[in-house]
Amino acid sequence: MAIRFRLGLIINPFAGLGGSVALKGSDGVAEEALARGAKPKAHLRMQQALEVILPYQDKIEVITASGDMGENLAKEMGFDVCVVHQVCGKSEASDTQAVVKYLLDEALDLLLFAGGDGTARDVYCVADENMPVLGVPAGVKIHSGVYGITPHASGMVVKMLLDGELVSLMSADVMDIDEVAFRQGTVRAKRYGEMLVPAEPRYIQAVKMGGIEIDELVLTDIAAEVVENMEDELYIIGSGSTVAAVMSELQLENTLLGVDLVQNRRVIGADLGARQLLDMTKDQPVKLVITLIGGQGHILGRGNQQLSSELIKRVGKDNIIILSTKTKLKALEGRPLIVDSGDPELDKDLCGYYRVITGYHDYVMYQVANPDLNGAS
Repeated sequence: MAIRFRLGLIINPFAGLGGSVALKGSDGVAEEALARGAKPKAHLRMQQALEVILPYQDKIEVITASGDMGENLAKEMGFDVCVVHQVCGKSEASDTQAVVKYLLDEALDLLLFAGGDGTARDVYCVADENMPVLGVPAGVKIHSGVYGITPHASGMVVKMLLDGELVSLMSADVMDIDEVAFRQGTVRAKRYGEMLVPAEPRYIQAVKMGGIEIDELVLTDIAAEVVENMEDELYIIGSGSTVAAVMSELQLENTLLGVDLVQNRRVIGADLGARQLLDMTKDQPVKLVITLIGGQGHILGRGNQQLSSELIKRVGKDNIIILSTKTKLKALEGRPLIVDSGDPELDKDLCGYYRVITGYHDYVMYQVANPDLNGAS
């Protein structure tokens, strides 16, 4: 059975209501807008985005809230739908927040939401920093950078992910204005924070010449990103020159073609075998830092067999840190990354979309999908 793309879906049914009736927004005035004759249009905006990915229906599972917050539209369009939140009466901001809270436990590949800046704020206040999100513009005011320029553009970004294209993750601002002040003629904008948003590839993080990355500089950037976020837990450092750059950044000796164990920025085990790794990581939080084999795309089961299926299960999918230059990913020409742990069930569980570190504060979304297991191409 193919591993399906898990798409979180949220529609703010009242987004944009105030615009057509000159209320300059919808926050707190939805009833007045409806009384003035405003017609809900957020579902039409989301429909425009979803129409782009209709040919991929069998590859997508939509996870959403009941009724007009997503369930109705997704089912009408023929998507397979899972409802995680029941809306009682007319939806509120608290419903959006509740849905996002549920979705945090759903291992989403992307959260797609339709609304305006108020909706983006509602998503932001609950979403964690690792959740990729994308807005479908449906509000009166769209100051936040988390939205596509049009609903169709938002759908095209999702299509890129489904096609296995190289899609960067970038931090984008969540902004909003004070609507009460705005209705009185005063623009009072505020930045609330950032969320991760998929965008087209941007080869601007590292120094480049003619669009080609300079490997040494890119590896230094990748290593700096990993080291900056290192905590006290154990880190299994896999093989390969990309991962070796992390050890160089830490000023530690590295087993280039082996596997080392690091804690508190010091080596506690070098060139370890499978049993040693299991013994030394027992009952402790642990993360795994790996890269792919250039041209092939394997991240597990080629050159790092010390990483046994038992160990990988212990680490867990969410604690696997994948490093790569964009040049190396681009060379795969859209083919997915591959895991070959020796345990077919584990390999299936490991499939999905991962945030791959490609520079300093620079990431791309990339798919792990074994063609022989799930029919992916």
